[in-house]
Amino acid sequence: MLATPVEESPMRPLSRYLLPCFAALLGYVAPSQASPPAPELQVRIGYLAYIPDTGPLLSNVIPEPKDAGLRGAELAIADSNSTGRFLKHAYSLEVAERDDSASLLKAASEQHAQGVRLFVVNAPAATLRQLSQALPDSLLLNAGSADDGLRREECLVNVLHTLPSRAMLADALAQFLAVRKWTRWLLISGATEDDQAYAAALKRAAKRFGHRIVAEKPWSFDNDQRRSAQAEMPLFTQTAEYDVVLVADERGDFGEYLPYQTWYPRPVAGTQGLTATGWHKTVETYGAAQLQKRFEAHAKRWMNDRDFAAWIAVRSIASAVSKLRQSDAEAIRSLALSEQLPLDGFKGRKLSFRSWNGQLRQPIPLVQPRALVSNSPQDGFLHPSSELDSLGYDQPEVSCNLAAATP
Repeated sequence: MLATPVEESPMRPLSRYLLPCFAALLGYVAPSQASPPAPELQVRIGYLAYIPDTGPLLSNVIPEPKDAGLRGAELAIADSNSTGRFLKHAYSLEVAERDDSASLLKAASEQHAQGVRLFVVNAPAATLRQLSQALPDSLLLNAGSADDGLRREECLVNVLHTLPSRAMLADALAQFLAVRKWTRWLLISGATEDDQAYAAALKRAAKRFGHRIVAEKPWSFDNDQRRSAQAEMPLFTQTAEYDVVLVADERGDFGEYLPYQTWYPRPVAGTQGLTATGWHKTVETYGAAQLQKRFEAHAKRWMNDRDFAAWIAVRSIASAVSKLRQSDAEAIRSLALSEQLPLDGFKGRKLSFRSWNGQLRQPIPLVQPRALVSNSPQDGFLHPSSELDSLGYDQPEVSCNLAAATP
């Protein structure tokens, strides 16, 4: 008996053609799926901190947090990774905190030997100079020294500054006092080197903005004012009449006892009273409140000027890396000094680095302990290129030009 032929399904001829096509398609797609993902750009940033022991104070000043600066850098790393992951950029912070300059230099050299070329430095001017010399092929962002010499005649070729200089702080204060017509100053300064540097910045600002120092008194006492201020401060401030008392006491030995204790009923400004600072808890506009909340959640305390300086230093690096698609130290430095790196610092204006000395342009808040009083530059203080350059040393006053220098 002959077998009955099976009738071929009308779909079978179609499958004969489709199956090879599917196989070919799968063969084409498989290599794409198996290819490795694009490698991440690893951006390693060193954080170098050396805060000298200031010794015992003669007042009840609340000391600066020991982690000031570090917590700002940590938050900036988190912020940078949040946005950088879309570009496959990964940021990490390598921390070295030491209690003496020599140990910090050694730690910096060890990080450098491991390939780190980008550093945020929270250290005095002398240590920053040593680090600059020891790390010539690296970029250092100064978040710890307000020294004017580093911005005027001793501009370090591989250093940018995110902490405001003393000249910027003094100019910000002097502009506000000029607006209020408080032009007669009594200047009281402490004996430390930092106090004298701040006093020099105030004298420069007074001359620059039309103020007159009617009397200058050095504070040379070493007694504790906590019990005697009410009796002694009025007599100490008895001079020719003044509109405001300017105080230069960066340590806080005596300045806290001047408000409400002066011979004439006058305001106090400078390092105490009405102060100019790079950042303060009371700065809340232009999105700053969100930054404040993120920082407080991270650090469990308020953000201060060193925290902000370290935060904006890391964010400056991240902004440059995003634009350049690389983390080369010299490329980042060149971009920053080209003034083509606008930064959002939650201060109402785009921030940028000055090409001549590497100082970050920024508005300066004027605050009392629990309130924002004003922001400088004040209205009416004009400048040919940027009103922000009315604060601190302008290009004609500086003997260096970092944009034209080679590391």
